[in-house]
Amino acid sequence: MELKNYETVFILTPVLSEVQMKDAVERFKKVLVDHKAKIINEENWGLKKLAYPIQHKSTGFYNLFEFAATPETIKALELEYRRDEKVMRFITVSLDKHAVAYNEKRRRGDFNKKPEAKEEQAA
Repeated sequence: MELKNYETVFILTPVLSEVQMKDAVERFKKVLVDHKAKIINEENWGLKKLAYPIQHKSTGFYNLFEFAATPETIKALELEYRRDEKVMRFITVSLDKHAVAYNEKRRRGDFNKKPEAKEEQAA
C-alpha cells in the first residue's frame, strides 16, 4: 500500500514534568515507528497559551509530527491519543503536494529570510 503524507499536532496537559512530556511524545513516536511510518519532521513547540481554556487549563505542550504512513497507522495513532489522559487535543491532517512543498520550504527557513534592502536609484 502506498504511503500518504500526514501531519499531526497534539497538545499535552501543562501539569506534566519535562520527563513525563518527553515520555508521552516518545510513546506516540513509537506507535508511528511500529506501524512502519516514515517520520519526516518532529517539532516540539513547547508550552504555549491556548486560545480558549481546555479542561480548565490555559496552556499546553504543543508537538508536531510530519510523516508518511498508511491510513491504518492513523487509526492506531489516534486511538493512542484518545486512550491517553495527558492529551488534551489532537488533529491529524492529510497533506497534498502543495502542503508538502510548503513544509519543505518552512523547514529550510525560506520564509525567515529578511528581504534584501532595495537599492536607491539616483535620479
